[in-house]
Amino acid sequence: MSFSPLNEAASLPASVGLQPHGIAKFIPGTDRLVRHYGSLDPVLGRIGSLEVRLATTAQDIRRAQRLRFKVFYEEMSAIPNRAALISRRDVDAYDAVCDHLLVLDHDVKPKPFRSAKPKVVGTYRLLRQDVADRHGGFYTRGEYDIAPLLKAHPGLRFLELGRSCVLKPYRNKRTVELLWHGIWAYVLHHRIDVMMGCASLEGTDPKALALPLSFLHHYAAAPDQWQARALPERFTAMDLLPKDAVDPKAALHALPPLIKGYLRVGATFGTGAVIDRQFGTTDVLVVLPVAAINPRYIDHFGPTANRHAA
Repeated sequence: MSFSPLNEAASLPASVGLQPHGIAKFIPGTDRLVRHYGSLDPVLGRIGSLEVRLATTAQDIRRAQRLRFKVFYEEMSAIPNRAALISRRDVDAYDAVCDHLLVLDHDVKPKPFRSAKPKVVGTYRLLRQDVADRHGGFYTRGEYDIAPLLKAHPGLRFLELGRSCVLKPYRNKRTVELLWHGIWAYVLHHRIDVMMGCASLEGTDPKALALPLSFLHHYAAAPDQWQARALPERFTAMDLLPKDAVDPKAALHALPPLIKGYLRVGATFGTGAVIDRQFGTTDVLVVLPVAAINPRYIDHFGPTANRHAA
């Protein structure tokens, strides 16, 4: 899920620090961040040479950031700041408090005088509500007024998904399936009730995106109890076409694969889009209660996430 990446730490709330959360620890005298996940094995699944797991070191996170830079800045139209240009990494302050899901390819050739290192080919960033509450809130609140949504469901656990990307040659069923398998295992372990986050459509001209935006508004709007609106100062209308002017088949074809995937699983969408000119995207809010997930996907991955278990 390309979640309109933010690269300016200065624009984050002052309460969002650069300290790791909970069970993450720095090793004195090194820059290595070691994360322990309690009873959750960081290796979550495998298909052939591909493995999905949670980042356990600062090096893992840096490799995810390099992949994000390659996709968001080099392939897509994001505009890097000086720090990103120098480091060739997509970095923000949330990286230190989020968990990072990685897909690695172990089928790599060793370089001269160096052992082969698995290649990071896909990533997702995961932020649980209890962690967000300790570090200034969810990233999504910079685009959407999610406070009423959270307040309406005080007994539920929310998980924010973000910064999703996959290396171009790996944009296939196996990689995406492993990412979803990893998310499902994480959701089950932490007893998550609701997933949410901002998904992106390429381009910043709403008129050019009128068909897919109008489709999401008319055919996939979240019900009232799961609704959230774009912030007033960032709100862009999605109902650019009347419902009878929307060809659902053509609209689905115009949607990015990630958003189509969310629709298949059972996700719905918030009110209003947000233009992110720095990243050349138009963002929409995805809301997916676990109870609303299409049962066939739960059957596919297994009620205990055992389909591709490592």
